[in-house]
Amino acid sequence: MRPSGRDTNQMRDVSIEIGVNRHAEGSCLIRMGDTHVICTATIDERVPPFLKNSGLGWVTAEYGMLPRATHSRMRREAKAAQSGRTQEIQRLIGRSLRAGVDRSALGERQITVDCDVIQADGGTRCASITGGWVALKLAVNQLMSAGLVTSDPLVSPVSAISCGIYAGQPVLDLDYPEDSEAGVDGNFVITGGKLVEVQMSAEGSTFTRSELDALVDLATEGCDTLAAMQMAACST
Repeated sequence: MRPSGRDTNQMRDVSIEIGVNRHAEGSCLIRMGDTHVICTATIDERVPPFLKNSGLGWVTAEYGMLPRATHSRMRREAKAAQSGRTQEIQRLIGRSLRAGVDRSALGERQITVDCDVIQADGGTRCASITGGWVALKLAVNQLMSAGLVTSDPLVSPVSAISCGIYAGQPVLDLDYPEDSEAGVDGNFVITGGKLVEVQMSAEGSTFTRSELDALVDLATEGCDTLAAMQMAACST
């Protein structure tokens, strides 16, 4: 039995509210259970120096957790003193979002996606990727409406979900109580039914190939559901 009482293939309740920031070109608040993340996308008509005159666009990301996003207060991170965890997560978000972008179609501009965790209960990086794509899509929609981009550079939604082995069973979408005790913990990023990245580790026990396959199946099912929600949110 899962602590939440959910079935093994049941995600937490998910909602995506768009337009939560009046200034950003794209924004949303994604809630995955008690994990809540504000995602904003900012368009810059310049690219990093290594892409100048290449004709290619760039998507990058920044990630942070507010001091009381967790059970006890954390110190607020300065950018110059970010933890290794924060740096690793924001690189993951950037890589994941770029996997779903036709950078030629985007043109020589950069979009920065900021993901700020206001409440954490497990799966913050996955919620950031899923919500980050929605913010990115809304920003791209503005470019297309203005005629600055002629074809949609976002090939398909990029979504992410955690899976793991808890109490000996493969389960979908771990919350914090499960994540902290799972024998195996993994994060799956998927776009168009294809894997972008898999982060898996045996926290307390090893796992078999058949268990890995079961986790991939759960993640694919979960990301299919999230992708439909992402598209619905962006079409409102």
